[in-house]
Amino acid sequence: MVQDHHPLAADFPDFKDKIHALKTSNPHFARLEREYEDTDKAIVRLETGLEHSSDAELEQLKLKRVTLKDQLYAILKG
Repeated sequence: MVQDHHPLAADFPDFKDKIHALKTSNPHFARLEREYEDTDKAIVRLETGLEHSSDAELEQLKLKRVTLKDQLYAILKG
């Protein structure tokens, strides 16, 4: 299944302002958010055929994305 790119602010629209604030004031959050965005974009490139990898590598990236999203959400809720 091909998934479009979903920036964090699109996935958590209620936290859009907080995401922006944390990206500029919290280096840890900013690093996690960049890593999430890079991972998400890599998944989209693989799913759309722009790049190639094994199914195992794609699944590993998806697991990483979920883990990062969970960490970011925990910070947003905190």
